[in-house]
Amino acid sequence: MRETATLRAWWTSLAAYFTPRMLIILAMGFASGLPLLLTLSTLSYWLSKVGVDKTTIGLFALVGTPYTFKFLWSPIMDQLRLPVLTARFGRRRSWLLLTQILLAIAIFLMGLTDPATAPARTALMALVVAFLSASQDIVIDAYRIEILPESQQGQGAAVTQTGYRFGLLLAGAGALALSDFVSWPIVFDVLAAAMLVAAIVTLLAPEPETRVPPPPRDYAQWVKDAVIAPFAEFMARRGWVVILLFVLFYKFGDALGGTMANPFYVEMGFTGSEVAAVSKLWGVWMTVVGALIGGLAVARWGVFRALLIGGVLQALTNFAFAYVAVKGHDLPALTLAITADNIAGGAAGAALVAYLSSLCNIAYTATQYALLTSFMAQGRTWLSSGSGWLADNTDWVTFWSLTAFLAVPGLLLLLGIMQLYPNRVLSDAA
Repeated sequence: MRETATLRAWWTSLAAYFTPRMLIILAMGFASGLPLLLTLSTLSYWLSKVGVDKTTIGLFALVGTPYTFKFLWSPIMDQLRLPVLTARFGRRRSWLLLTQILLAIAIFLMGLTDPATAPARTALMALVVAFLSASQDIVIDAYRIEILPESQQGQGAAVTQTGYRFGLLLAGAGALALSDFVSWPIVFDVLAAAMLVAAIVTLLAPEPETRVPPPPRDYAQWVKDAVIAPFAEFMARRGWVVILLFVLFYKFGDALGGTMANPFYVEMGFTGSEVAAVSKLWGVWMTVVGALIGGLAVARWGVFRALLIGGVLQALTNFAFAYVAVKGHDLPALTLAITADNIAGGAAGAALVAYLSSLCNIAYTATQYALLTSFMAQGRTWLSSGSGWLADNTDWVTFWSLTAFLAVPGLLLLLGIMQLYPNRVLSDAA
């Protein structure tokens, strides 16, 4: 009987992945992942191919700065109505449509720049894309949390990660492979068109059934309710500083390695087609597998245990890239490393998204989630901007080994949070 109940519980958790709302979440995850990679991995590959040095490529990670400060303008997107659009499409979809259309335009214009002759212009357009992408994420995250019941937040996090990886697949493997046959402006035209398709999905999606705030009459009160209250409510929680530090450091090692992944592949002699096939295509599917496993792990074992297991595994799998550094241009070794790393990273990522979602008060969804993910983004922008310097001043074996050890602070902070909230650990295990 116990085995039957367990199988039924697993089947219920699995069936939640195939609802219409989950398909919408999948599409929005795709829209989130596509522009992000343009300012990270795909941009670094483009720079590597035109001969930009690794230190400069590492500094280009700073174009992701808007992701680290999006909490500053999240209250506006969370509470303020857009003229005409909000009345027609609702609070969340109106902001989504606006940012997605502007994103399509910005991606198109980024493709018209030349990083070899005018890197500053490329950096400026990448910064614009990052700002609009971070703004889109504010709304997408709030939409997901509000459209799904609490019992499905773990699966919703996994589906978000899956759609996100599909976006990375197009902006990564698709862009790299396509660049072997057509010019970069055409590659960016294709990606801009994909963002317009995402806007069409937004038009067809339902609006979450939450109250739309009325237009403000007392702006002082609006600032108090929309800007001050979300942060005050979060900072009233036990251990809020520890939580923010955990969010900052949980994926720090992975972010540091990810910034230098494409320069590493180029120096190891892997071609664009090989990188596209193994890292951007096969790797994406492995991350999807990991995300689905992570969502099921959260549903069955609780978010804290899923975070702990995923964090340990994503640290250990960085040593696999040190093995690739020893082997050199060895496609099976690279495939093994990417398989292990992406499954572990996908599972840890899904657990982290589920945890962040659970921390948000429904009254301030967009603002509080933006605050949490802003701290998470610090790891892949400001903290990882020195990754190029580290790679230039060490060998690749040392570099990848250090990224593994940099996961330790995040794991220690997680253990501290579990001590702060022991009742939740026990309830998650029930």
